[in-house]
Amino acid sequence: MADYQNTVSQRAESALATNKVLRNTYALLSMTLVFSAVTAVLSMSLNLGHGASLIMMLAAIGILWFALPRSYNSSMGLVWTFVFTGLMGASLGPILNAYLALSNGASIVAQALGGTAVVTFSLSAYAVTTKKDFSFLGGFVMVGLIVVLVAMLANLFFAIPAVSLAISAGVVLLMSLLILFDTSRIVNGGETNYVRATVGLYLSIYNLFVHLLHLIAAFTGND
Repeated sequence: MADYQNTVSQRAESALATNKVLRNTYALLSMTLVFSAVTAVLSMSLNLGHGASLIMMLAAIGILWFALPRSYNSSMGLVWTFVFTGLMGASLGPILNAYLALSNGASIVAQALGGTAVVTFSLSAYAVTTKKDFSFLGGFVMVGLIVVLVAMLANLFFAIPAVSLAISAGVVLLMSLLILFDTSRIVNGGETNYVRATVGLYLSIYNLFVHLLHLIAAFTGND
């Protein structure tokens, strides 16, 4: 009887811990997305160029590789998360200005935002409500990301529009699967650090939005 009670107690504690990570992750994710939107608008209003965008992107990558992994378990992790997402948002400014300069640019951006929101909410809700384990997607997504990266590097030299579209379509699919994978890991206790979970989901949403922009613009004859 005592063993049974201990098991029940441990399961209850585990469920509470998982729910706490999930709540903290989506609370922090919401704040970082809003902060990114603010820095993107600021970047747009300052009319920053693509050179500035590249510098901010490189700085964000440096934070992602070096600063964040060393601070996930400390309060500085939150600070670096906001710095990282702020830079990522600001780097979008020149890209958004370029799309908005098109005749139907506002519609393209709105559709990309709406599509990103629908995909993110739907897949996250599905993973949370069903509690299915999508860990089997990890290997497939990793291989897919390597293939996409190689294709991107190759297309820098060949610049074939059809390949560029195929890459964007592949990224949209992979980011969607990553949202399922990452949310599933949180729900099933595979991810216990909400800062790290937030960064992973943020990157998936960011890339999903950028490549949806490309696809929508192309299919409306503007890219």
